[in-house]
Amino acid sequence: MRSERRSRTGTPRYRVVEWSTGNVGRHAIAGIDARPDLELVGVWVSNPAKVGRDAGQLAGLGRDLGVVATDDAEALLDLEPDAVVHTAMADHRLPDALADLRRMLGSGANVVSSGPVFLQYPYGVVDDALIAPVRDAALDGGVSLFVNGVDPGFANDVLPLALSGVCERIDELRCSEVLNYATYDQPMVLFDIMGFGHSLDEVPMLLQPGVLTMAWGSVVRQLAAELEVELDAVEEHYERVAAPERFTVAAGTIEAGTAAGLRFEVRGVRDGRPIVVLEHVTRLRDDLAPDWPQPAGAGCYRVQVTGEPTYTLDLQLLGSDGDHNTAGLKATAMRLVNAVPAVVEAPAGLLTALDLPPVTGRGLLG
Repeated sequence: MRSERRSRTGTPRYRVVEWSTGNVGRHAIAGIDARPDLELVGVWVSNPAKVGRDAGQLAGLGRDLGVVATDDAEALLDLEPDAVVHTAMADHRLPDALADLRRMLGSGANVVSSGPVFLQYPYGVVDDALIAPVRDAALDGGVSLFVNGVDPGFANDVLPLALSGVCERIDELRCSEVLNYATYDQPMVLFDIMGFGHSLDEVPMLLQPGVLTMAWGSVVRQLAAELEVELDAVEEHYERVAAPERFTVAAGTIEAGTAAGLRFEVRGVRDGRPIVVLEHVTRLRDDLAPDWPQPAGAGCYRVQVTGEPTYTLDLQLLGSDGDHNTAGLKATAMRLVNAVPAVVEAPAGLLTALDLPPVTGRGLLG
């Protein structure tokens, strides 16, 4: 821990740099500002138009925070922050993102990051050649890296593991995201990665063989590891539905006959049957695929334990603007921001949710 400053409650105050101000990053800035034990000291942006603008304005707070954005990465790391909250998109630029993480860790900054998502629990998911460089950079820098969010993250590590603690027997553990993405304004994710708005004959990046497992196999492997079960295999399954007519969502236009709904599963298999399942049910209109699982409320993350007893736990999402997608973005940001103190104080290395104490909203009540 570098910082010797103290918050008004007497606890350590950590100096933090926010890395990006996009859909997640702007919420992270607001979250850092909200915590009395965190101090925002720098903001990195990739867009030249944002350079020199105050962080509070970039976050939509309507007030200045006295920290201006820069695209000078070295200048920010020279500030010797206790932690970097890294929320830049990573999975579509994997080599560059991993290099960024190594540079941050090598500078002696702890990092909490929203990606690459396989790093939330990479063991048995990707080759050690992808794990070792960032792990070694953290160890060499004497700092820690924690990759998390809401999914992969809180909704399928903290929630299912907590629920498993009131079980007598578990036959199947299923974690689901059931959401309408119509208000999610991220064209690259929806169109280029997930394949919405494209022909059903095209196989988008997300559905290429092995990609689902690389992204969400970490969820399945982590749950199996904590519950001490050996998996025989991890399998992928998906199905899609087409738009019945042309319609528009926040990210663009969906033409009739193109992909408008996606349901996929990453299944951890033991003795020929799935026992740990990660499921996503994604629609761009509520009336699509009515036979697929339906959300609780406007949208939800769901944990289903089949066993003794059988449980269903729905985490409903809703932002103050009335949008469940806003709530999901805030959840990702705050899972990282609220973890900063625990990550800074943790032993050096690559951390997972299994390595941290409970992460709470300390200092946020009232």
